[in-house]
Amino acid sequence: MSEAAPGPAIGAPKAQSGFVRELSVFDSTMIVVGSMIGSGIFLVSADISRQAGSTGGLLLAWIITGFMTLAAALSYGELAAMMPHAGGQYVYLRESYSPLWGFLYGWTLFLVIQTGTIAAVAVGFARYLGVLVPRVSATSWIVPPLRLSARYAISLSVQQLIGVALILLLTWVNTRGLHIGKLVQNTFTTAKTLALAGLILLGIFWGRNAAALHANFSSLWALHSPNTIEPGADFLRRWLPSVTAGAGAFGIVIAFSVAQVGSLFSADAWNNITFTAGEVKNPRRDVPLSLAAGTGIVIALYFLANVAYLVTLPLAQIQAAPDDRVATATLAVIFGGAGAAIMALAIMVSTFGCANGLILAGSRVYYAMAQDKLFFRSIGKLNRHRVPSKGLALQGVWAAFLVLMRTRIVNPATGAVKYGNLYSDLLDYVVFAVLIFYVLTILGIFRLRRSRPDAERPYRAFGYPVVPVLYILAALVILTALLLYQTQTAWPGLVIVLLGVPVYLIWAARGRATPES
Repeated sequence: MSEAAPGPAIGAPKAQSGFVRELSVFDSTMIVVGSMIGSGIFLVSADISRQAGSTGGLLLAWIITGFMTLAAALSYGELAAMMPHAGGQYVYLRESYSPLWGFLYGWTLFLVIQTGTIAAVAVGFARYLGVLVPRVSATSWIVPPLRLSARYAISLSVQQLIGVALILLLTWVNTRGLHIGKLVQNTFTTAKTLALAGLILLGIFWGRNAAALHANFSSLWALHSPNTIEPGADFLRRWLPSVTAGAGAFGIVIAFSVAQVGSLFSADAWNNITFTAGEVKNPRRDVPLSLAAGTGIVIALYFLANVAYLVTLPLAQIQAAPDDRVATATLAVIFGGAGAAIMALAIMVSTFGCANGLILAGSRVYYAMAQDKLFFRSIGKLNRHRVPSKGLALQGVWAAFLVLMRTRIVNPATGAVKYGNLYSDLLDYVVFAVLIFYVLTILGIFRLRRSRPDAERPYRAFGYPVVPVLYILAALVILTALLLYQTQTAWPGLVIVLLGVPVYLIWAARGRATPES
């Protein structure tokens, strides 16, 4: 298979075509924390509690997520210290395997992972603004849904308009230079970290009540209406049973693997700091340090937030929280009717900062791909503020397009049409693919230790080889469970990745035909 020549090889940090190295370890940690904390922690515990089915199960699910996230971050530290270049994980896959594997990651990142998450976070901001301003509604149409096909439509509601406006605003802000982008990031990440800490303190010290404590902790592992999980395809139902968290060891493994989709996605994007390594002052030290510190802070906050939910609300109420808004239900116990407005403000701050971090970091991957002649050449150039403004613009336009696209779901009995969000479906599809890329990247540590034993490694993966192997094994168990029991969302993720192969061949051929500039 043809391959383009790789970009910067393993080596000392370089001033990559004019990037400014002005991210301190604090700034880097804020990118990690800010990119991880969005709206998920305020919502996904409802679904996790339905899968795990018990108080202990809910907490254990977050402990598993915490271990996997920290293990991956501590493992990535070795690669980050070896290759402190813009592009991060794209570069690690390129150097560990080949340019093809780096491209497939960058392709999926641009097409769905980064842009789909930006779209989801931006609409999340608009949705919670609607709690305070009812006019910002998903059904306040500016352009009603226009049917594109039997399955897809395009529309513009006031809610979508706010989401698009947020993406375009933060994209423009980040084209003005890293200094402004990191100022926004540090401000909003600090604010939302304090807001999440406030929720935890309020729940544990003011919301705590005897009814919730007795219901949740008198019998930690007692099952409360756990979801029944069906095999993900008709042909699998002949061989595999329906399971719950109480159906023996197999059922427990499947239930907890499915539950990880929500918690792992809520804890994702910790790797975004590796994308910006070309702008970190001391990347060999600060990127690994910020990975460890940032993920540690967020995982601790996430676990404590679930403790706050459990001392405030009986598990049955968590499972049945309206629209899965567990945090809102928690604050309603403390503040009554004002709880919804307070939570809406907190989530707006959180999603604003999260969107900024995702927008800032993602464009650096496309820049690295363009430098390798595997993306549009103009994306590999910096503007006068020394940031990849054209990469930022392209990312912003695609993310805005994903906000506008809708899925059409027709009720066969009534003919009624319900509109969903295309990015939501795409994100469901790529959770499977994201785990595959994490496994491949961590396997790259083993590969590079054999193929490049003399490469400088200022930091070595914590607990090597045990901790990286444990992560790989846990991820493979989850991947297998999702393939068997969430088949309809697992296989499309693979298709999205594999569609990148012919695109890679085209770009690689163009790269060989294009003379060096």
